[in-house]
Amino acid sequence: MKTGFNLSDRLIAFAVSMIKLAEQLPKTLAGNHLAGQITRSGTAPALHYGEAQSAESRSDFIHKMKIAAKELRETNNCIKIISKMNWFQENNLTTEQTECNELISIFVKSIATAQKNKEAERLK
Repeated sequence: MKTGFNLSDRLIAFAVSMIKLAEQLPKTLAGNHLAGQITRSGTAPALHYGEAQSAESRSDFIHKMKIAAKELRETNNCIKIISKMNWFQENNLTTEQTECNELISIFVKSIATAQKNKEAERLK
């Protein structure tokens, strides 16, 4: 994991890569379906993270971060399906898969930290 990165910028770059991936999918029933799905789920984390930055409470922050994490997991599954369809050369989606997994890890850790801090606040 890189240090000193801007998560918002990283999520936006990931969203752009998912849009580009969607635009390369075949114009078939399945290709169109997955293109729409990965566009929605792949861009949503950047938007939810933006909302989390303006959360009204720690609980609201945690909720929005959990939604972003769910969208990343959905995107992860879409990437796996697309990969299994062999629409791209083998290992062509490795970069996208790795980035998605790293982002999921970041969100899981952030959520755990926020929940721990919320509990510590409650006990004060």
